Order: sequence, then structure tokens, then C-alpha cells
Amino acid sequence: MTAPTAQLVAPVAAPAVRPPRRRADARKWLEIGLFVGPALIVFVTFVILPVALAAVYSLFNWNGLTPLERFVGFDNYVRALTDPEFLGAIGNNFTILIASLLVQGPLAIAVALLLNRKLRGRSFIRAAIFVPYVLAEVIAGLSWKLLLSPRGGVNALLEAIGLGDLAQPWLANPDIALAAMFGILTWKYLGFAILLMLAGLQGVPEELHEAAAIDGANWWQIQWHITLPLLGPTIRIWAFLSIIGSLQLFDMVWVTTRGGPIGATNTMAVYMLQNGQGAPGYGSAIAVILFVISLVVALTYQRLAMRRDLAGATTSGVR
Repeated sequence: MTAPTAQLVAPVAAPAVRPPRRRADARKWLEIGLFVGPALIVFVTFVILPVALAAVYSLFNWNGLTPLERFVGFDNYVRALTDPEFLGAIGNNFTILIASLLVQGPLAIAVALLLNRKLRGRSFIRAAIFVPYVLAEVIAGLSWKLLLSPRGGVNALLEAIGLGDLAQPWLANPDIALAAMFGILTWKYLGFAILLMLAGLQGVPEELHEAAAIDGANWWQIQWHITLPLLGPTIRIWAFLSIIGSLQLFDMVWVTTRGGPIGATNTMAVYMLQNGQGAPGYGSAIAVILFVISLVVALTYQRLAMRRDLAGATTSGVR
């Protein structure tokens, strides 16, 4: 007999069925929506929406109670940008900003380098330096307001050590009030800067210091050519936070001086509260100006100073 023409063929496993691409994309976007959606709703509700409403209110002469009927266009902005008091407040903000970068930054780096070495009582010194930062702004501001009063502790100390001629009404003299305010801010926020610098120093490999020392470099050369360049990202992040904080400064100034005397320590946020309490439309215009200035400065700084840090933190073209 001849073999049957039909041959038995072993069954072949069917290829795995992949879900359609549209279904995979829909699942991906669903997952993104579930994770990002709640945060996005909160961000839009409490950030984007208030900014948009402030922009709308700023175009009206509004008292906060009556309907939005008296449309004035950009009159509120013109009024603010032609008010010498508000222009002085902007100048004070930028004065504090520049002074913070030039004084607090180098001082924080110097103290951090010192505390990064093996010293007796180093832990206590670190804690003591950081304590002012964790104090509430209200407590710190009221304390310094009492200490710097004409009969306060600072003038009493100067008189006790024979320097009574240096006693001043520190917060009541327009010529020195801003400098005194900056001293308070430095005392309050220097601990945070030092903490950031110390954290950055922990990422500097000790092997580089040892190799440089073997090559004959002294301590100063090691810090200048090795430590500071590697500390650059931390310094730039601190500078960014300091810039934003200086532009939006409010609480310490309000508690301590309320912008006085005669506007010597006024800031944009303090001016906004003082002049916008009975005129929310005008106050909204000040808020929009503050927002735009902060946004422009922040984007400019990121573009010029943090480009390498942001580029290193992201990846492109990775599938």
C-alpha cells in the first residue's frame, strides 16, 4: 500500500496576539491621567485659576463687593508703574536680591567649608546655625523688632561695651533700615544656605582632594580648583531659591517694619497688601506685576545659569 498523501504536521504555536497600538496608547494615557490628574487639578485650581482671575480683576476699578462693572483697562498698571513708592519697593527687592547673592552666598560657602572639616563641637555649631531658619517668621521678626528698638538689647549691649556712640534707632532710621533688615534676613536664612552647601560637599569625592594634595596643591588651591567647581550645581540651585525668595519677600518685613520708615524697607508684596486692601483691582495689578517680574527673572536665570544642570537632568531621544 502506498503512504497516505495527507501527512501529519506537528501543530505550530500561534504567535502571541499583541494588543492594537491604539489600545496600548489609550492605556498609557489612562495611567498618566490617573497619576497626574489629581495633582494637575490642584495646580490648576490653586495656581493657574487665581493668576487668571487676578489678571481679570486688575482690569477693573473694583472694591471686592460690587459686580465687575467699572472697566479701566490698564489704568491700574499705569498707576502702579508711575508710583514712586512702588518703584522704590521694586528697587528694595532687587537690592536685597543682589546683596543676598554677594553676601549670603560666599558666607554660606565659607562656613560650610569650615564645618565640613573635623572640628570639636561641629555638630553643635551646625545645629546652632540652623536654628534661626526653623523659627517661625513671626517670632523671629518680633524678636528682632524688640532687640533693635531704641531701648532694645542691641543698643544696651553697645553701651555696655563702651560703644554707645554706635547706638541707633536701627529700624526707624531710613538711611540704615534696609541694611538692618538685610542683616535680619541673613541671620534668618543663612542656615538654610549652609545646609545646602554642606549637602553638596558630601558629593565631592575625597579621592580628588587626596590626589591634588599629592600633586602639591595646598588647601586653598584644592577648594578653588576642585571643591567649588563640583559645588557649582548646589550653588546655582541655592541662588535660584534666593532670587525667588528675595522678589517675593513679605513676612519678615511685614512683621518687623511694615515697610517703614517712609517706605525704606518696602517690598512689592508689602506694598500690594498696603494698597490693595480696599482696592482689590489695584492690588491684583500689583500681584500680576510681581508675578511677571518673578517669572521673567526666573526664566532668564534658568536660561543663563542653569542650562547645564537642566540639560543633565533630562534625556531626549530615549525610547
